[in-house]
Amino acid sequence: MATADGTWAYRDRFGDEFGRTYFRRFGDGVISSLGLGTYLGDPTDAVDERYEKAILAALDGGCNVLDTAINYRHQRSERVVGRTLEESDVERESVLVATKGGFLPFDGERPENPSEFVREEYVGSGLVAREDLVRGSHCIAPDFIEDQLDRSLSNLGTETIDLYYVHNPEAQLEARSQEAVYDQLEATFTRLEERVAAGDIRYYGVATWDTFRVHSEHASYLSLPEIVSRARAAAKAAGNTATHLRAIQLPFNVRMADAFTVEAHDGAEGVESVLWFAQKAGLNAFASAAIGQGQLAAGLPEAVAERLEGDSEVQKAINFARSAPGVTSALVGMSSREHVEENLEACRFDPMGAEAFDQVFE
Repeated sequence: MATADGTWAYRDRFGDEFGRTYFRRFGDGVISSLGLGTYLGDPTDAVDERYEKAILAALDGGCNVLDTAINYRHQRSERVVGRTLEESDVERESVLVATKGGFLPFDGERPENPSEFVREEYVGSGLVAREDLVRGSHCIAPDFIEDQLDRSLSNLGTETIDLYYVHNPEAQLEARSQEAVYDQLEATFTRLEERVAAGDIRYYGVATWDTFRVHSEHASYLSLPEIVSRARAAAKAAGNTATHLRAIQLPFNVRMADAFTVEAHDGAEGVESVLWFAQKAGLNAFASAAIGQGQLAAGLPEAVAERLEGDSEVQKAINFARSAPGVTSALVGMSSREHVEENLEACRFDPMGAEAFDQVFE
């Protein structure tokens, strides 16, 4: 697993090559404020090979955050991360490995009959109860998440996962109440706290799309303060002295800035945006879709672009995401060495300061 000594040594090796605040605190260690995502791409050997080259380039270039999920490319993304970590000259202790569980994954490829696969592999086997299954593809019940964690450990070939996310819990709101979702999260958090104690994961979090950046009246809304409260209860139930809920993941970019602008979470001083609440609560925020899955390469709003440093629109978009208060790392899908090199170049520029970032929204 990632350690303080390993990540600080990695920072000492690469820190002078980047702008200020490129490496940021995570637990007792430090991680790069650019992370490599593995969501996009077909489930093929050719894409696996491209990801392998990209991950090696990232680790050798100063990026020590790898983000994946068991359902990405039908488990292929986890597996290529695991193989590449084994191949890399960079020590495992220097790298933060994050993955997620919640969506029912296929195995290597899309089956000819997906519904039949789900019935046989998950429901028929008793692993997923029908009442816990939403959209025919999503479950966050404790037994299922524990099974997925075990599969992820095997796919990644690691003894400990540094950060394990419950993936898109808001999907459950299509079938049950907010209170029922909170209850299920608490039960699953309790199981994850037990796995922390066993050494299988170090921290856990919640990876979302809509839920933290919409108003409280929205059908997809979940309260981060309530989730934090449930995590504290889970830690107590598991016999741990403190919660190991450490991170949230959510979209943040120039065109999806709701995490900063929408005030929907009850803080000590009133209703706050999720980024402000997370920062005050000691949670690390990981910004997914930092370049809008490539769409921002076509251009940024002129008033924003002129405030950002970078040699391309992509580099400026990355630096916008890295500038947001509370963001620890901006995640960008990178499946080629060329993308890795360009994106790392962005981080040789400094992000905006807090005052300059606030001015964007005035």
